[in-house]
Amino acid sequence: MSRKILLTNDDGIDSDGLIRLAEVAKKFGDVYVVAPDSQRSAMSHSITLRHPMYLKQYDFPVEGVVAYSCDGTPGDCVRIGHLNIVPGGADVLMSGVNFGYNVATDLQYSATVGAAMEGAFLGIHSIAFSEDFGDCHETTDEYLEEIMAEVIDAPLDKDQIWNVNFPGCKNSECKGILRGMKVSGDVFYKDHYDEKKMADGRIEFTIVGERRWEAEEGTDLRAVLDNYVSVGIATNIK
Repeated sequence: MSRKILLTNDDGIDSDGLIRLAEVAKKFGDVYVVAPDSQRSAMSHSITLRHPMYLKQYDFPVEGVVAYSCDGTPGDCVRIGHLNIVPGGADVLMSGVNFGYNVATDLQYSATVGAAMEGAFLGIHSIAFSEDFGDCHETTDEYLEEIMAEVIDAPLDKDQIWNVNFPGCKNSECKGILRGMKVSGDVFYKDHYDEKKMADGRIEFTIVGERRWEAEEGTDLRAVLDNYVSVGIATNIK
């Protein structure tokens, strides 16, 4: 019986990263997509409780993929996809490929990782894929199938996910794959808020992040900063 693979993301159903993920995932089983109808980044592991959600069948640009857009969160997409869309439930959940790394302390905010964590809660073998901001996808496209084949059946303990990050360098500049990377305890972006007083008396705050370029050896952040693909395990916070 063919493996049933559920895909989602937090960048929206029309995201290039999701399309590229589906094209590779097709080689490993039957692919279903339930993804947000628009951007839902930094929503972490939230789900919708106070109002109904709506799904709409979506004309996905990868042949043979059954797809629905959803007006809920990525966590909602996983729950509805597994419980109501994929016949008998998903065997594997893949979230991504996210536009932007999900490493270090950013994992607690990431809806890409949050969706994968929801999959783990539901007992699904779950994987989060992310890549650097920018237009260079050479390294992701070179290594995505190899790593997918490696982790799709690789064992995980309860409440664990595989977390994979691809550097944004050209493939010729990538130094290879580092496995067993631990989640860095460092802050990836050092944030502050710009403050502006409005004419109506409100105060506007806009988050501004400064990227960090140092990290401990053996961590996910150090790996991607050094142009390696990072493969590691993340665990649900209890």
